[in-house]
Amino acid sequence: MTRARLLLAGVIVLVLLGVGVALGRGAFGAHEGAGVITGAALPREAVDARANAQRAAIDGLLGPALGAAGSELEPSPASAEGTPAVPDKSILFGDLHVHTSVSLDAFLMSLPLAGGEGAHPAADACDFARYCSALDFWSLNDHAESLTPERWSESVESIRQCNAIAGDPNNPDVVSYLGWEWTQVGETPAEHWGHRNVILRDLADEAIPARPIAAARARVAALGAQFSLPVRAAMVAANAGDPRVHDFARFVTELADAERCAPGVPTRELPRDCMESAATPAELFAKLRDWGSAALVIPHGTAWGFTASPLASWDTQLGAGASDPSLQPLIEVYSGHGSSEEYRAWRPLLRGADDAIACPAPSPNYTPQCWRAGEIIERRCLAQGGAPDDCAARAAEARTFAANARGRSADDAVPLASGEDWGDAGQCRDCFLPAYALRPLLSVQYALALTSFANPDKPWRYRFGFIAASDVHSARPGTGYKEFARRQMVDGQRDGVPRPAWDPPSELPARAVAPDETRTPGFLRRGAGPTDDRIGASLFTGGLVAVHSPTRDRGAIWDALARREVYGTSGPRILLWFDLLNAPGDVMRPMGGEARMGFAPRFRVRAIGSQKQQPGCPDHAASGLAADRLERLCRSECHNPSDARQRIARIEVVRIRPQQVAGEPVDGLIEDPWRTFACEPNEAGCEVEFVDGEFAVRARDALYYVRA
Repeated sequence: MTRARLLLAGVIVLVLLGVGVALGRGAFGAHEGAGVITGAALPREAVDARANAQRAAIDGLLGPALGAAGSELEPSPASAEGTPAVPDKSILFGDLHVHTSVSLDAFLMSLPLAGGEGAHPAADACDFARYCSALDFWSLNDHAESLTPERWSESVESIRQCNAIAGDPNNPDVVSYLGWEWTQVGETPAEHWGHRNVILRDLADEAIPARPIAAARARVAALGAQFSLPVRAAMVAANAGDPRVHDFARFVTELADAERCAPGVPTRELPRDCMESAATPAELFAKLRDWGSAALVIPHGTAWGFTASPLASWDTQLGAGASDPSLQPLIEVYSGHGSSEEYRAWRPLLRGADDAIACPAPSPNYTPQCWRAGEIIERRCLAQGGAPDDCAARAAEARTFAANARGRSADDAVPLASGEDWGDAGQCRDCFLPAYALRPLLSVQYALALTSFANPDKPWRYRFGFIAASDVHSARPGTGYKEFARRQMVDGQRDGVPRPAWDPPSELPARAVAPDETRTPGFLRRGAGPTDDRIGASLFTGGLVAVHSPTRDRGAIWDALARREVYGTSGPRILLWFDLLNAPGDVMRPMGGEARMGFAPRFRVRAIGSQKQQPGCPDHAASGLAADRLERLCRSECHNPSDARQRIARIEVVRIRPQQVAGEPVDGLIEDPWRTFACEPNEAGCEVEFVDGEFAVRARDALYYVRA
């Protein structure tokens, strides 16, 4: 009898283990594919209407003379010989940073238990770009760390289908590009390279790499370890009634089972069905050159403090193979994760000559997180009756501990601190929509001010063109056309999702946690989760890249990107031209151009505001997508422009004069703004001209860009 019971118990245990393994491996889940594109090509008249509206706006700008208060020169339609009186290229808008739910983080966001709305595959992105946001072009950029060979093959085919629907390849309604994201986070500041999107021009098998190239193999392995089989089994068991959780278990299992490519083998000699990685940008560039594919590599989110150490800097990756101007001519200055554009003189942390890390004091528009850690501890100490001197000493200790936190955040040093406790510590208060915990030494302005003198005979600098994008994780390219439906159009929102109640103890810890001590458990960090959404508060609707292109085809758009005749916006479709009028030979250089000259440069800026939006969707969207799909993807709000336009309030000019000698401080080299012109309140737009009279006198290189 006892033996029979033991045998039965053993069978039950084996069955339970088998069920657990089956649940953890997603035996009852569905494969996360690329979905089905349902929309056909847009009516030709809908696409032509965009060009007609743009031409009408240009005609309005170049009619009666338009000036700006404070213009140095009289505006004129043509200020230099060879300069066209009327722009000879169209401005097309796109989004080159789009994730679908085959990115691991996007899949997690899609789970109902995280407030998600289910799968958003590549097919959704195609329909959204065409019907909801009415883009001219977009690209697919799922994290390569999540792209198994099967998922990559499906992504390629989906992009091909989206292009096949687009009509005449020489005049398509929307151009879809293939790509991926190379996602790297350094464990130390010296090893931090950051995130980069890879965009491919072509789609034929022989013209693209056999597989996407991820960041270091260790990161891929870490993703699998984070969701080990027991973790997945427990997750599914706790949410057995949610089909998406079963799908997620299968998704991670497919990722864990995928073969990793052998290191050290030339990329063309690897089998097609393995997952490839590159540890550094130099290795990534080398692999792309080996393939010979037409590719662009675009750094993004460079100053986002959630992924970068407070001590990380562009200085550690200036030259030395970290950049290839032919592959990396562009940088993303803004996305839905905030702006990485602006440099500031303050620092999140300081490193002394003896390599010791210290906490800097606050400045007028910035309070370091480490400093606020001391304030929180001191306030708690005093509230609990501590002596002022003792509380001040604890505050100093907290700042030291927070500055030396083992993680990337000072949060680890202060147990049970809420978002209200932290406030705006770590945030740039006078930046435009800044990235969370902005790192000024990773800003775009700082990068452009640097010069590498590794080869004294040939100093080297970054020469980036600026783009903006969405970095959206719900397959919705170009979400910034209207401000609505924040949960769907902005990443990371949990509005409406039940959150566990958190009742803080009556007496909060009044001493900081040392960096060498065991970390506070995850559910107690960041204010116990429910009370802290500082990162969410720094997430926005996405930006756009605009290109000056003679035609709508993929080759012409690509060429505009490659020659840097581009600009970025935070969502509005502002029309912008920025030209050097008097390059040698009295010719014009458009934005993105360069010139060698020894006399004062003369510039012209033309800007026209974006069209004001009407509610709802245009008729062609309502007829092109089924009502339920239009509601799910677009939330029944599409890009729906009227004939009226926003007014341009002012033009700002930024001048950066890169370093001339090694170690030259950059603070005085970044002039933002260098000039500001207030525009007349005219819906037709704004046009200004200006001269840099100091250029020839100072005899040093200068870079100029404008904001409208």
